[in-house]
This record gives sequence, structure tokens and C-alpha cells, in this order.
Amino acid sequence: MISESAVVPTQDTSQLIAERERQYLLQNYARYPLALARGKGSYVYDFSGKRYLDLITGIGVNALGHAHPRLVRAIRDQAGKLIHCSNLYYHEYQGRLAEVIAKRSGLDRCFFANSGTEAVEGALKMVRSYGHRIGPEKYEIVALENSFHGRTMGALSVTGQPKYRKDFEPLLPGVRFVPVRDDSALEAAVTSRTAGIVLEVIQGEGGVYPICERMLRKAKQLCEQFDALLVFDEIQCGVGRSGTYFAYQMFDPVILPDVMVTAKPIANGLPLGVIACNERAAASIAAGMHGSTFGGGVLACRVACEFFEVLDEILPQVREQGAYFKSRLEALMSKYEFIKEVRGFGLMLGVELRMPGKQIVSDAIEQGLLINCTHETVLRFLPPFTLSRREVDLAIRILEKLFTRARGPWAEYQSRAGN
Repeated sequence: MISESAVVPTQDTSQLIAERERQYLLQNYARYPLALARGKGSYVYDFSGKRYLDLITGIGVNALGHAHPRLVRAIRDQAGKLIHCSNLYYHEYQGRLAEVIAKRSGLDRCFFANSGTEAVEGALKMVRSYGHRIGPEKYEIVALENSFHGRTMGALSVTGQPKYRKDFEPLLPGVRFVPVRDDSALEAAVTSRTAGIVLEVIQGEGGVYPICERMLRKAKQLCEQFDALLVFDEIQCGVGRSGTYFAYQMFDPVILPDVMVTAKPIANGLPLGVIACNERAAASIAAGMHGSTFGGGVLACRVACEFFEVLDEILPQVREQGAYFKSRLEALMSKYEFIKEVRGFGLMLGVELRMPGKQIVSDAIEQGLLINCTHETVLRFLPPFTLSRREVDLAIRILEKLFTRARGPWAEYQSRAGN
């Protein structure tokens, strides 16, 4: 029986939640001391009722905010009909969602998984199978340094950050890493043995680093030259986050990959990962070669279909509010010397500091603002697509207060560094 304290808020609810987790959960998460009870729109609330402006949205997942009325109606309706039926049978929404994604991505076919890292695993199997059909020596994969593709063994194998890889090596053989902005290194790494190139169009966990158009086009050209698959990881930067349906569509002409994986916002909180691909890549996976028990379930697919209908309507707002938010952040950069750079597209923005940013994130929680720090010095903003100008202004006011307070720690940091 679940104890009453697990479900009924009390004065000590947050403390009880944390204590229970410390006793029974694997201690692999370094959580902030905050327990959330509910959310509405761009805000979440703790068990005492305090409100927080949520500009990290479950690390880019809750793209339509919390408790969006259209998604709530769809979930309630579908939960009373059919939640899961396995991939042994057809249901109404998997094919419908695949058609929506195909038409918006420019690709031909989809496979549904449970998460981004599972989508990456499927894409890697696709790359390996494609190479094997050409020859037994064609199995190598080229990826980028500073990248992040997930935490399963295959995804770790193409993740270009040693801190994530070192405890689990040896990993998948045949992976080569090249610097993010080095076309020559990329060209040198790709050979007749290369089966695929895997990269994020905008590196998310790596510090909100957009990959330059020149390098993306070079990767496309090399894949065509050496008969390899070009895989774009849009798990964080895709599905509207950049201001286009997919980040590779920001360029003119579009740099169309052979395979694209995405996940985070597509079902607005329900687990769903996607592999979208052209016919050339799809031919590498025949019946029985890959599958998923939960992937493409009825409830998640229906919610994702509803999500795309809303996204069709608000995509211009992502570009508009993203440009406004970025301009306000750039204005702060001119006032605070410890802000090194503001970068990103749409509502995927990063503020790189010249000092660690973890304390600023903690202070932001106290001020009612939820953000994130990645790569130690980059404040990451992944707000909901429904973000209003008034909410941007509120965030900027809080950030100004935090940055003013940070001038003291910045002086100390400079002194320790000998500057």
C-alpha cells in the first residue's frame, strides 16, 4: 500500500519525497532541492504552491507547456479507448503520425521507438546494415567531438565527450571523431570504409553549438561520394525548436539527410522517439531486423498527431519569440562582462559564461525561474513554444538580478584564475 504522505501534500512533502528517493532509487541523478506538484502553461508549482517560470521544460520535452488543453483532451479521450495494442496489429494513429512527419520532414518512412537514445540505436543499426550490404569492411562511423547522442552503449559510442564514455569502454568499434568546425578533418576521416556520418545540427548538451552550414554540406557531399548514410540527430533541436519543423530546414537549399532521429517534444511528455529516413536507408532494415514493444503506441501517437496540429499554428511564434528572447539576452551581454556569447536559433538558446554557471541555476530556482547549465558554463534555455513576450520580460528581470549578484563571484573567480 502506498503511504498517504506519498500522495497528499503536507508541509514536509518535498523532504519526504527526497528521503524516499535517497533510500530506494539508484543515486545517478544530482537533483536540485525542488519537488514539483503540477504545471499550467509556462509555469510549474511546488508542493507549497510556489510558482516557477519553466524555461527548461523537462529538457525540451514540454514544448507546448504544461496541461495544454488540447493535449489533455486527447489523452483523456484515448486513455478511455485504447492505450496499447503492440506492433502485432494496426492502430489508427501510427500511420497517420508517420505521414505527418514524412510530409514535414521531406523524408519517406518512419520507425517509432520510446526515446531519443533508442532512435539513435536504430539509426546506428540502419547504418551498419547499409554498409554490410555493400561490403564487410564498410562499417565505420564518423561523429563529432563535443556531441551527445544518448546513454545506451551504441549512442555512447558516437558521443564525442570522454566524460560520458570512459566508465563503459570498450564501446562500439570503428567510430572516428572530428572537431566541430574542421572540414579538413571530416574529409580526412571519411573513406570507403565509412558507412555513415552522425551529427547534431545544433549540439544541445554540448553547449547549444550550431554546426555551421558549410560543414553540414560537406558531410552531405562526402556521404554521396562514398555511398554512406548521413544521419542528423534532432532529438533536442528538432520538431519546431529551431523555428522550423526540423533544424536542417533552416538552410536554403535544405540539407536533407538520409536518416533523421528526433524525440523530446514530439509527444509533449509522453515517451516517443522517431527515426525518419529516405527509401535508400529504409531498405537496409527488413522484417524482423528491428522492433520495439512500446514504440509507436496508440496514446503517444495520438498525442503527437495533436501536437503537430498545434505546432502548425504556432511555428511563426517560435521564430518571433525566439528572436525577441535572443535580443534581450544579447542586451544583457553588453552589461555583464562575464557573458561570453549568446547563441542558438528559435527557442533553443544558450548563454555562455566565462565562469561556472551552476550557482546561477540554483539562485534562479530561489527566484522562481527554472533553467539549466550544460557544459559547466552554458546557461541553456528551452522554453515552451507558447512562451509570451511578457514571460520573456519576466525571465530577463530575474536574470538581471542574478547577474548583478554574480558580479561578486566573477571577481573572485578572476582573482583565483590570476587575472
